[in-house]
Amino acid sequence: QVQLVESGGGLVQTGGSLGLSCVASGRTFSTYAMGWFRQAPGKEREFVAVIDWGGRTYYADSVKGRFAISRENATNTAYLQMNNLKPEDTAVYYCAADVWSAKIRLHHTPSYWGQGTQVTVSS
Repeated sequence: QVQLVESGGGLVQTGGSLGLSCVASGRTFSTYAMGWFRQAPGKEREFVAVIDWGGRTYYADSVKGRFAISRENATNTAYLQMNNLKPEDTAVYYCAADVWSAKIRLHHTPSYWGQGTQVTVSS
């Protein structure tokens, strides 16, 4: 069982930056792919980014070039650095984990979810 706890959300102006963190429980963090999803009001949850156990990263087109996902296995932490934020980035951001990167990136069905953290970008 893996438990995920996000932090770092908040309010930021258009063009600003914000960093999210996700701390995972368990001793096998390094074998998991870690990802981020987001859900805006009235919309479906959407994939944002994933980093697999080997450090390979994939991004949704809407955030490519602005967001960066990373991980630090020594502290069981995944990060999402968000730059040049836009009002359409406003959403609840969820951390996710699965041993298979494809379940996060392609199927959007990771085995584990965090509780979510709110990100609001004001215009």
